[in-house]
Amino acid sequence: MKHWNLAGSTAVIALMSGSAAFADVTPEDVWQNWQDTATAYGQTITATSAERDGDTLVVSGVKIGANKDGVVVDGTIDEINLTDNGDGTVEITVSDSYPIKIHTPASEGAEAADLTINISQPGLVIQASGTVEATAYTFEGPSFGLKLEAINGVAAGAVDATVEATLTGVSGAYTVEGSGEDAKTLTSEFAAQSLALAIVGKDAEDGTDARVTATVADIAGTSGGTFLGAEAMADLTAALKAGFATEANITYGKVAFDVDVTEANGPTKIVGATEGGNFNVALDANRLLYGAGGKGVTLTMSAPDIPFPEVKLSYAEAAFNLLLPVAKTDAPADFAFLTKIVDLSISEEIWGMIDPTAIFPHDPATLVIDTTGQVKLTTDLMDEAAMAALGEAPPGEIHALNLNALQAKIAGAELTGNGALTFDNTDLTTFQGVPAPTGKVDLKLVGGNALLDKLVMMGLLTEDDANGARMMVSMFANSVAEDELTSTLEFKDKGFFANGMQLQ
Repeated sequence: MKHWNLAGSTAVIALMSGSAAFADVTPEDVWQNWQDTATAYGQTITATSAERDGDTLVVSGVKIGANKDGVVVDGTIDEINLTDNGDGTVEITVSDSYPIKIHTPASEGAEAADLTINISQPGLVIQASGTVEATAYTFEGPSFGLKLEAINGVAAGAVDATVEATLTGVSGAYTVEGSGEDAKTLTSEFAAQSLALAIVGKDAEDGTDARVTATVADIAGTSGGTFLGAEAMADLTAALKAGFATEANITYGKVAFDVDVTEANGPTKIVGATEGGNFNVALDANRLLYGAGGKGVTLTMSAPDIPFPEVKLSYAEAAFNLLLPVAKTDAPADFAFLTKIVDLSISEEIWGMIDPTAIFPHDPATLVIDTTGQVKLTTDLMDEAAMAALGEAPPGEIHALNLNALQAKIAGAELTGNGALTFDNTDLTTFQGVPAPTGKVDLKLVGGNALLDKLVMMGLLTEDDANGARMMVSMFANSVAEDELTSTLEFKDKGFFANGMQLQ
């Protein structure tokens, strides 16, 4: 499957950076375990020599390679030293720098490419301990860097291309369980004081010049999972059923980035910053989880196509979270969906285009939808053939939906709400194909009438349209204060009620 290309390449780089150098009580066991692990991932690892020099096993001329779906990765490490510390631990050091060559095949919209990337990790030291069955190790180094050295055999500098990333103050710890080519369980933690990224590219044919710089502070992460051999991973659905699982959580501090692109029609510049954020992902036989968030984000952009000097955008917080079951089960399983953006502000120049006479309040906007619930899948979501066979039919049944929070605030109006519903999947007739719900949702709208008045003033609604909307809302809502409406929507006894009045 194509989405495993990047994963395979990343595993090679991880091995070469030392983070996959699994440990035992002797240097020979460490080196053998490393080879076994590479083989388990469908990679090859060889050396021209591996000889003892006192307490140290010196492994020279190390070559690591992989070939997955036409993506070929080849790397060469001059020397790896594995030193017996005499106390059941092994110290591992790797050459300060080494190259990796990556070939990507031609695909739709992209030509084949050959890249050479240099990895540098001066002063990186790994302390390994444990046994073949359960290995623990820590690592620490002043920096870890990746730099593009060549494209299609031509030095990157000669074609005006720069891609360089550097981590500073790197440290971490890993525990690996499993021996030989068997499934391995991995738990890890990682930290870096900062990340610096620089990308520069020029196109001589059209005169395009692009420059990107970014810095990230205080990166920290944890990960874990159970990883199978290369053959088992060829079929993701089968791998999940066989025990494949992975989970990662990353946090970061302040971020700053600057993008400059010069084209024939003029320059584009984007400058942004954030106070910090997070990212988390998990996949196993029972669930798929994906989430991300950021706080204190600011963005400024100027471009030839923008009809004013610059656009500014900011928000206090944004978040997204998705939790889904992935396998069919006999019992309902949990799901969650969250989308949030708080205090979104745009520059007055944009407001001037939307609302030139300042009829609306230009207050920050907020949208929050926070839901959880339960569904029962009748089809494995990761089984592509089974999903295709469904056609337009749903892959499962919804059994419960909780509206934990609803907030929509813009232009002086605000809608809030919460509630909970359960669903009878044996009754698909009462509500015309929808499982019959039971439960209620409470809603409150503040400033709705004022918003309708302003839309009429701007000519976006006619007075008749606004009055029709007010009449419709009055059927479902109670007025509790000036321009404040509340409504309780309830499903019970196979009927639909609004504020106690049955509408169906």
